[in-house]
Amino acid sequence: MFKRTLTLTAILALGGSVVMADEVRVYNWSDYIDEELLTKFEEETGLELIYDVFDSNEVLETKMLAGGSGYDVVVPSGTFLQRQVTAGAFQKLDAAKLPNLENTWDVVSERTEQYDPENAYSINYMWGTTGIGVNVGKVKELLGEDAPIDSLELVFNPENMEKLAGCGVHFLDAPAEMIPMALKYLGEDPDSHDPDVIKRAEEVFMPVRPYIQKFHSSEYINALANGDICVAVGWSGDILQSRDRAAEADNGVEIEYHAAKEGAQMWFDQMAIPVDAPNPDGAHVFLNFILDAQNMAAASNYVYYANGNKASQEFLVEDVIGDPAIYPDEATLANLFTTTPYPAKVQRVATRLWTKIKSGT
Repeated sequence: MFKRTLTLTAILALGGSVVMADEVRVYNWSDYIDEELLTKFEEETGLELIYDVFDSNEVLETKMLAGGSGYDVVVPSGTFLQRQVTAGAFQKLDAAKLPNLENTWDVVSERTEQYDPENAYSINYMWGTTGIGVNVGKVKELLGEDAPIDSLELVFNPENMEKLAGCGVHFLDAPAEMIPMALKYLGEDPDSHDPDVIKRAEEVFMPVRPYIQKFHSSEYINALANGDICVAVGWSGDILQSRDRAAEADNGVEIEYHAAKEGAQMWFDQMAIPVDAPNPDGAHVFLNFILDAQNMAAASNYVYYANGNKASQEFLVEDVIGDPAIYPDEATLANLFTTTPYPAKVQRVATRLWTKIKSGT
């Protein structure tokens, strides 16, 4: 796992003595914050920030459920948060220490309550959709001008995938995202917990498996931007980062993101405090800092994801707030679906299925 640690030694002079400031340890997704905010946090609070990154929920969940993670703030997705809350992995937030909670957006907080009732354990950091990123020129060259770039047909129809294999296709290594997508394609309930329904995802993946170059949850960002691949099934903000990196490089690569017209999954990344956090007070300081309208806007303006902070919207750049791929219109929003975590027995079925799909055997 790529690891980045950013520190700024904060020294407080108190009564002639020098005392090292407390540390706050944060574990977040890779490439998921404006690093200037991390320095700003240290300068404003006098706290030393240790900031590490991961690139899959499974890595975070393993660390959390083993206990003693050593982190004060972590950022699981909604379905993983729910399972971890049930397991007793998080502590309730102290609202009195979070005055900026008033900035939250009810459109998002009402949806995150299905994972975290009353939003007692977490705040929303970012949200978005899971969809399809395409190198428009390459895909249309291979499939024609009427290529179904806004449809699951692009990646689940073997005839299309066979043609696209030559220019490279990456899928997320995220069964909680990919299995529901396959079920949606089949016309099944994407949130089904029926093992027999879940197993039907194999019908979708196995015919296209020979044409999938890689399953990975972060490499596709640069690969798509550089023209190394032509299609990625990924998270909206990641693909929009690819789009903008390609535009900045002026390398002739034009990237588009589409939430599939059949319906796309809406996901939420939540900030929460582990039950054994070394510095829960410092964790609350960090969460309140992130909840500040201008700070949250700076994060969204950097990563090109929507956030759950209503007050931040006046500070968002037009490329973010005005982009329907980031802040969907009402019709698209109504066509998005959410999922809930599998019970343990069903999770084992999904895990075995995903292992089989990735291996192709």
